[in-house]
Amino acid sequence: MVTDTMTKPHQLIASDRVEGTAVRRPNGDKIGHIERLMIDKVSGKVSYAVLSIGGFLGMGANLLPLPWARLKYNPKFEAYELDIDDEELKAAPSFRADKDFDWGDRSQEEALHRYYDIPPYWGGF
Repeated sequence: MVTDTMTKPHQLIASDRVEGTAVRRPNGDKIGHIERLMIDKVSGKVSYAVLSIGGFLGMGANLLPLPWARLKYNPKFEAYELDIDDEELKAAPSFRADKDFDWGDRSQEEALHRYYDIPPYWGGF
């Protein structure tokens, strides 16, 4: 691997650098971390970040699928920012780490986008 110490800053980041990145509230309080990204196979765009909250060593964690558009990168915290209060977070669609969200069920995705009030990446509603 060739590394260039003169590399210019850019807007791109490798997926393996996003996984594990903290997700914080605007005040800096940590909510969790990004477990994985979900990428649309056809468009190639990131559609969701799966946020991991709680648990110990991956056991017992709740996973929240978040529309990617709901997150923004905050360089001050070197983390993704999610403006969400405790009540909204508790009521958010989630699944246990030992089960998976049914990504093939468009109605679940629609409900997710309605919950976060974010237009679907595929353009529906």
